[in-house]
Amino acid sequence: MERPISVAALLHDEWFRLPTPESNHSATMLALFTSLAKGISEKMRVVFVLLACTLLLITGFLCSSVSSTNDAYPTGYGDESGSCMSHREGLKPLRREIYYGGGEIIDITHKLTPNTPGGTIEGCGEYLSLVKSMKNGSDSNASEMKLHVHVGTHVDAPGHIYDHYYDAGFDVDSLDLRVLNGLALVVDIPRDKNITGVLNSIKIHD
Repeated sequence: MERPISVAALLHDEWFRLPTPESNHSATMLALFTSLAKGISEKMRVVFVLLACTLLLITGFLCSSVSSTNDAYPTGYGDESGSCMSHREGLKPLRREIYYGGGEIIDITHKLTPNTPGGTIEGCGEYLSLVKSMKNGSDSNASEMKLHVHVGTHVDAPGHIYDHYYDAGFDVDSLDLRVLNGLALVVDIPRDKNITGVLNSIKIHD
């Protein structure tokens, strides 16, 4: 007569004997049940194999369900609980300027448009073109950008003004980041105020 085996004890002992329990869950469970199966009878081995397959199927289902909600994307992309991706009514991208949680991030960037200053007085013009479209049978939407390097707020490369620097390959990557970092003054300019007028009123150069 075989000695009774405590499944709970086996699970506890074999789990902590595994080298990397924090790694892939399916691989860890498979290794666990393989290890357990070595010390039990043939009948119990069959039961453990069936149990392992069942748990692996359940784990795969749960992982696929959880992965549908990705923390890298904020709500509003159709991935929140109870949402349906095919439901397009009211679908609108979420624009934030201030982010809270774990500190504060204030977005002071501006959306690039054909009127954004750069290159010419008229603005940068049309800079974006759709080269792949799902409506035309492509598997994704993909755009191509053609843009003047002096659009919007930017840093000039040393070779922009000095030709010998240009010939020597002094591009933006050659700039010292220590030079580009320093004290800054953040000025709140309401949308209904003139930027130049506000800057002149605070007398920055004084």
